[in-house]
Amino acid sequence: MHIQSIPMWVGGSNNYAYLVMDEGSREAVVVDPANPEEVVPVLKPQLLDGTINLTAIVNTHHHWDHAGGNEKMLAYPEFEGKPVIGGKDCERVTTTPKNGEGFKIGDISVKALYTPCHTQDSICWFMEDSTGRAVFTGDTLFHGGCGRFFEGTAEEMHTALNKTLAALPDDTKVYPGHEYTKANVKFAVSVSQSEPVKKLEAFAEANKETQGKFTIGDEKKHNVFMMVDVCCSDPPFPSSA
Repeated sequence: MHIQSIPMWVGGSNNYAYLVMDEGSREAVVVDPANPEEVVPVLKPQLLDGTINLTAIVNTHHHWDHAGGNEKMLAYPEFEGKPVIGGKDCERVTTTPKNGEGFKIGDISVKALYTPCHTQDSICWFMEDSTGRAVFTGDTLFHGGCGRFFEGTAEEMHTALNKTLAALPDDTKVYPGHEYTKANVKFAVSVSQSEPVKKLEAFAEANKETQGKFTIGDEKKHNVFMMVDVCCSDPPFPSSA
């Protein structure tokens, strides 16, 4: 599994689109290509020289900065007629798998994990092949943080983070929809001075991009929103919390 990050609106909303390719078949999908003006120049040369065979657009949720580029993407001859796989409210969506269902990208197995809260159509996409595991979390899970509850409740986010995503293998790499790590860790250090949180803070200070550098196992250690069930004998929070 080859994953290429495509930064969008750097210095603004700091979004990420992702190209995911099965290296054997060269079949590929693009996740959340919200700004075609930045995404197409990355994909088009690879399409023209046969490096990739793009089979679908995949969305994590319907917000414009994730699914709002679908219409424009499909207007390009190279992407015309491609299926759009995502939640029911995504722009130009053609397929919405049921929770736990999925599809294949060559030898990559893809599974839809419903994580309603940020939006009710939020889907995290778990992908796995012989080379590793990854999950594309949109605006549900960030490194050291989580998304806003625009359409859901705290209970729904707790389920999304600490039941659905926490159940994935610990070595699953996390690819969020935005580069928010530096901002997230400012809050994290205000409530936890654990070594994993301090390490995340140092990494965020030293690196402009953090996507895919941490796993579900890491998030359980440094993401305070995934530490709510930590045993009180080893509290991550100060006693005044």
